[in-house]
Amino acid sequence: MRKISASELRAAIERAGLPPDTFERIQAALSAETEQAPGFEPAHISYYLGALLIIGAMGWFVTSAWDSLSGLTLAAIAAGYGVLFGAVGYRLFRRPATKIPGGLLVAVAVCMTPLAAYGVERALGWWPLYDPGSYTHFHPYINASWVLMECATIAVAAIALKFVPFPFITAPAAYALWYLSMDATALLAHGHWTFHQQCWISVFFGLAMLVVAYLVDGVSQLDFAFWFYLFGLLTFSGGLSLMGSGSQLGRALYCLIHFAMIVAAILLQRRAFLIFGGIGIFTYLVVEANEYFRNSFGFTLALTLIGACFIAAGIVYKRKETQLEAKLARFVPARVRYRHASLQP
Repeated sequence: MRKISASELRAAIERAGLPPDTFERIQAALSAETEQAPGFEPAHISYYLGALLIIGAMGWFVTSAWDSLSGLTLAAIAAGYGVLFGAVGYRLFRRPATKIPGGLLVAVAVCMTPLAAYGVERALGWWPLYDPGSYTHFHPYINASWVLMECATIAVAAIALKFVPFPFITAPAAYALWYLSMDATALLAHGHWTFHQQCWISVFFGLAMLVVAYLVDGVSQLDFAFWFYLFGLLTFSGGLSLMGSGSQLGRALYCLIHFAMIVAAILLQRRAFLIFGGIGIFTYLVVEANEYFRNSFGFTLALTLIGACFIAAGIVYKRKETQLEAKLARFVPARVRYRHASLQP
């Protein structure tokens, strides 16, 4: 879609017979929207990198040295960090010039929740199932006893969003929901689910997250759906992929589902669907080519032809993009169309 100049917009307003002040009103609305959702700036890289480093330091990269501290000490440190970052973030978020670093600091505060909850549980000696051991096991291992930590994170994220409506705060909530899908089922089955059953649980939980993302998509000028789409697709597609090859019909259905993701990417204007759909179709085609052309020159030829077909399909789609999107537009909810239109140059 090409950019429209101010003079062209004025002329179009006059031809349409709209009120004389229409241009000024549109300009004011766009200015207000720009203030609420500022575009990308180089400083944003520094903001997000700093936030991720803090989150990693207090989460993913916590070392075994922390095991020497008591549960109450761990809870106090995590709560102290959370209050400090939350208070500073809330103060910065209220200023238009520092909304992004403020929102990120509040997200950092939310990410302190699992460690704080772990410290409390460790101090009280109460776990949903059994003592999970070191906090360093939280991210790499599925364990039923992590459930309360994840529930607490989701609850704190919901409270934070009420006071600081910043989309990235949904990231720790979506992340915790992803973990909860694995740990809660382990709690219900006392760890006796088979791997195949766990994959199906992942698929259905991923679908549930995608439904939630769809319901919140476009309800606000701020994009609260992105992280739910991302983790929903990761959980859904990951579960399908880990089930194994299965029958020929099962593999074809797998490909069809991921092709539907590409259609959804066009309808919802979400690149995440395009990425996961493309990876799924690529995986299917490589498996099929390997099965029928294994240990032969045909394998190389088959992959080359598949790649060429993908490029050709992209060229054809680009030529027909406007017509296809116009035909598909009637299947897209108005709130999603509005969000997509607001992102166009």
